[in-house]
Amino acid sequence: MSTSDEFPTRTGRRYISARQRGADAFALGRLALHLPHVLAGLAVVLGISYAVDRLGGPPWWIPSGLWVLSGALAFHRPCERLLARQLFGLRLPSPEEDGKLRSVWREVTARAGVDGDAYQLWVEDGDDVNALAAAGHLVGVTSHSLRTLSPAQLAGVLAHELGHHTGGHAWASLLTSWYAQPARLTWRLLRRLARHSDHLPVGVIAVIIGVVGAVMVALATATYGLVLLPLATPCLAAAVSRRAELKADAHAARLGFAQELMAVLRESHEREESERAAAMALGVPFEKEGLIARLLESHPDVHTRLHHLRVLVDNRR
Repeated sequence: MSTSDEFPTRTGRRYISARQRGADAFALGRLALHLPHVLAGLAVVLGISYAVDRLGGPPWWIPSGLWVLSGALAFHRPCERLLARQLFGLRLPSPEEDGKLRSVWREVTARAGVDGDAYQLWVEDGDDVNALAAAGHLVGVTSHSLRTLSPAQLAGVLAHELGHHTGGHAWASLLTSWYAQPARLTWRLLRRLARHSDHLPVGVIAVIIGVVGAVMVALATATYGLVLLPLATPCLAAAVSRRAELKADAHAARLGFAQELMAVLRESHEREESERAAAMALGVPFEKEGLIARLLESHPDVHTRLHHLRVLVDNRR
């Protein structure tokens, strides 16, 4: 297919697959790697629920049970719309944007055998080429992408995001982030308290250290040390995320959009290089990313993505 403005569509009967989505190895890997974060979050909720119960509130299992069930809200359409606006900063497309977006989306989902009406299309006001797949049914694309990409190139970008949904990457990412929030908030609170510990009496500091130590020992014992894994998992989680991006690229390639996606990646890379060269010409210092920063990157570099896409294209010939 050409990367011109023309966007040839496939004619004939269109089939909808009986299996619309699943959980591939990368979605399951993310769930496994973030299990300690989720368990730590659940431990915080259980601890607070038990304390409230002892103070005369509802039985501990009611708030704890509601918390466990709250993850289902990620697939509830009104809650997804709230997440789209408040968490991801998305908006509904204008009539002109909606016309272009939906026509391309229909072709992408038809090739994949997916019911396109099951997903909600959104727009992010941004000055770069980007898109996202989130929650159970959210697909967002930047306004800049809609303005500058040809329909065929936009199809390649959307096919990549559809791959995240059909592989289960989007819902796995949201659920692990949601259930880990109590632990993250507790950690931030402890760090804030630690920064102001010099203003606390020695006795209070000793009590806090004792309580935190006892909780960590109890959690480590109850989870056979799994609760300590978050200290070692960021690099592994980033590696899984990078592989998931390559898997989504492969999904776009299988639908026939490899060349279009490669063109988008090249143009974005060239624009970034031009901006970097202009900044350096003005004397703005540029620091190369260190090894740790590269290991924690959630996306592979452009050269890696282009290499894998070229291999897929060559294998299809």
